[in-house]
Amino acid sequence: MSYFDHNATSPLYPIARENLLSALDEAWQNPSSPYQSSARVHALLEVAREKFAGVLSCRVDEIIFNSGATEGNNAVFAWARENSDKNSCVVVSRTEHPSVIESAKAFFGERVLWLDVDENGVVSCEQLEKLLQKRKICLIAIMAANNETGVLAPVDKIGNLCHSADVRWLCDATQWMGKLPAIDLSAADFLVGSAHKFGGPKGVGFIRLSPSIEGFHSARGGEQEAGRRGGTVNYPSIVAMCEVFSFLEKNELKQKESRIAWRQVFEDRLQQSIPGLIINGVGAKRLWNTSSLKMPSQDNVRWLRKLDKEGFEVSTGSACSSGSEEPSHVLAAHGLTAETARRTIRVSSSWLTKEEEWMALADAVERVWGEFTDKSGGAFDVISVES
Repeated sequence: MSYFDHNATSPLYPIARENLLSALDEAWQNPSSPYQSSARVHALLEVAREKFAGVLSCRVDEIIFNSGATEGNNAVFAWARENSDKNSCVVVSRTEHPSVIESAKAFFGERVLWLDVDENGVVSCEQLEKLLQKRKICLIAIMAANNETGVLAPVDKIGNLCHSADVRWLCDATQWMGKLPAIDLSAADFLVGSAHKFGGPKGVGFIRLSPSIEGFHSARGGEQEAGRRGGTVNYPSIVAMCEVFSFLEKNELKQKESRIAWRQVFEDRLQQSIPGLIINGVGAKRLWNTSSLKMPSQDNVRWLRKLDKEGFEVSTGSACSSGSEEPSHVLAAHGLTAETARRTIRVSSSWLTKEEEWMALADAVERVWGEFTDKSGGAFDVISVES
C-alpha cells in the first residue's frame, strides 16, 4: 500500500525508531527518581531539551514536553481564562483544529470572536486588525498550516499585529513542524505540536512558551517540567521526537521545492484528465505535501474505497460526521456546501514519499474516474457538479 494520509499520522521515521528503541532498553527509568540511573536519564532528558530548543532558537526553559497539541491547546485556553478578566475575549479562526475550537468554546463560551477566511482559506488580517482595535482581546488562536487543505497562514503579519497590540498568539503548528522552518514561527507566544505528525511517536509533543508567560500549568501534579506539567516524563518518546525533528530541520527541509513540484505535477495532471476537479485552497500558499481535491462527482467514501483497492490510502480530510448533513467546518469556512464537501478527498505525503508514488496515485485516480464515468460498466452515478 502507498500511504497518503500523513496529515493524520505518520509512521516512525528511522531515526526516531532507533532512538525510541534504544531508550526503551537503556533509559527507561523515571528521570525524577533519586538513584544514579534515574539521574542519568534526567541528564539525557535535558540534553534532548537543549537540542530541541536549539532548533526552535529559544531558551531551554521555554520548552514543556507533553502528550501533544491537543493537551497544549487545552492548557493555553485554561491559562488565558485564569489570567484575564471576565470581559476579555479570544479570537479564533474558523478553520482551527477541533482541539482549539472546542477549548475556546468550553473556556470562553460567548466570548469567542470568530475570524473569517477567504475562499482559499486564508485568515483575514484586516478583520483581525479591526478586532484588536475595537475589542478587549486576551488571546488569538490561528494555526500555522491547515490540516485539511495545507493552506498556510500569513504568520509574519499575524505576529506583527499581535505584537503591536500586546496580545498573546497561540499558534497550533502541528502540521507545520518538520515540513517548514520552525524559526518562521518565533513570534508566537504559545507554539504547540505533536511528534506523530512528523515521524515521531504518538502520545508525545511540546509547547513552547514565550519567556514573558507566567503562571502556566499544563497539568497540575508533581514538579516535573519545572512544575508546569505534572506526570512521569516519557523520555524514550521525547528523545525520539527531538532527534527526528532535528534531523528533518537539518536535512529534509532543503528538498521543499522539489516536493512542491511533484505535488504540482500531480494536481495539474488530474485537473487536465478529470473535468471539473478543483483544488481547495489553490490560490493560497500551501504545504508542499497536501492536496485537497474537490471531485466532480461521487461521495468521497466511494473514492476512498476504490483507491484503497488500487493500493492507495488517502483520506476524506473533510468528511461529514456520520449521519450529519453538515460539511467539514474547514471547508464550510471556504464556502463549500455539505454536498460539495462530501466529494472532497485529501492527499498528504511525507519526505519519504517518492515521486513515482505521486504519479502512481494519479494513475489510480484516473482509473477510478474512468470506472465512475463508464456507463456500460454500471458504475455511473454522477451527482451535480458544483464549482
